[in-house]
Amino acid sequence: MTKGTFRILVGALFLAAIYLTIGRSIVYGALAVIQKLAVRRRVFDPTFQPPVSVVIAAYNEEKVIERTVRSVLANGYPGLEVIVVDDGSKDATLAVLEAAFAQDPRVRVYSQPNHGKSAALNNAIRHARHEILVAVDADTIFSAGAIASLVRHFADPKVGAVSGNARVGNRRTWIARFQSIEYVCGFNLDRRALDLLNAITVVPGAVGAWRKTLIDELGGFPHDTLAEDADLTLAIRRRGFAIRYEEKAVAYTEAPETTRALARQRFRWSFGTLQAAWKHRAVTFDPRYGFLGLVALPSIWLFQVLLAAISPLAEVAMIVALAVGNWRTVLLFYAAFFVFELFTALVAYSLEGERPDDLKLFLFQRLYFRVLMQFILVKSLVYAVKGRMVGWGKLERTASVQAA
Repeated sequence: MTKGTFRILVGALFLAAIYLTIGRSIVYGALAVIQKLAVRRRVFDPTFQPPVSVVIAAYNEEKVIERTVRSVLANGYPGLEVIVVDDGSKDATLAVLEAAFAQDPRVRVYSQPNHGKSAALNNAIRHARHEILVAVDADTIFSAGAIASLVRHFADPKVGAVSGNARVGNRRTWIARFQSIEYVCGFNLDRRALDLLNAITVVPGAVGAWRKTLIDELGGFPHDTLAEDADLTLAIRRRGFAIRYEEKAVAYTEAPETTRALARQRFRWSFGTLQAAWKHRAVTFDPRYGFLGLVALPSIWLFQVLLAAISPLAEVAMIVALAVGNWRTVLLFYAAFFVFELFTALVAYSLEGERPDDLKLFLFQRLYFRVLMQFILVKSLVYAVKGRMVGWGKLERTASVQAA
């Protein structure tokens, strides 16, 4: 391959990456806006208030678990039971739970040897008395009315699960604020768009609701992927049930506050997403599954795998362009791309009804995540190709979540 041909190829890949990313942002942004308008026309039955079981898996959560349970109990929903399974914690998690809730009949606490989050959730589900389950992470604080907002969707028998609106609750460091931008501009914007298409790929573990019958039929939360929430979501959607997004079910979760902790979490998420997408690969491009097969899963492979894998070539293209004196063109492309991303971010914040104060960090956030996610994707692909096992890991809690 000649230098000229190489330069043309790299440049073409660079432009393809930019145009594909812009195209995705335009499509998903437009769908999210349409979904925002569409949900205003949804009508719910105000008398539908079935009893609910809230399930929580806890491992070394002594700093946060009491506050999480109290936020659930204070949520204002009648007919509520809370089931917490301590997954063999090495700290005082179990003692904290027993001391705080031994006299509260709404809360039941169980303990098991350490078998992982999926096993603890399935244990909690086995003890649940009610058909509607709400799952919440042990470090997460529910906003008032979040449970009722989730549950009202189940009046429709076609709804199998509902995703809540997860937000970062510890925005005291720049890394946490970077993640807050990502939650608003990435995760929640995508869920709005995919909600309109009935193609949501993951109901997050931090805040989500499920039909117990469906989980039982599917054998519980799966243990063969690290993204057990995505895996279960896809399995339910494959059975023909709808997956909804509820913007009013806001929950504030604790985000990692160091690069090391964030890299570990995102590697687990990235690797788990690859596992779930591969496990359900038969759905990809299958029209029987609607937009899940035609849009959502292909998007994972195109944007989270293929495009991210070739994105380092964009850096090569930039260096080549600078070397041959085309720095004006490079700066123009990057400036236009950044302005477009910033506009999309403003739309996302507007849809969430949040002040865009954190967007003053937007440029640095994009640069930081670009490098971090490229490293994580390469690591995930290497682990996948080699067939290496990956454990759950454990983030150190800081108990710094503040509910707005």
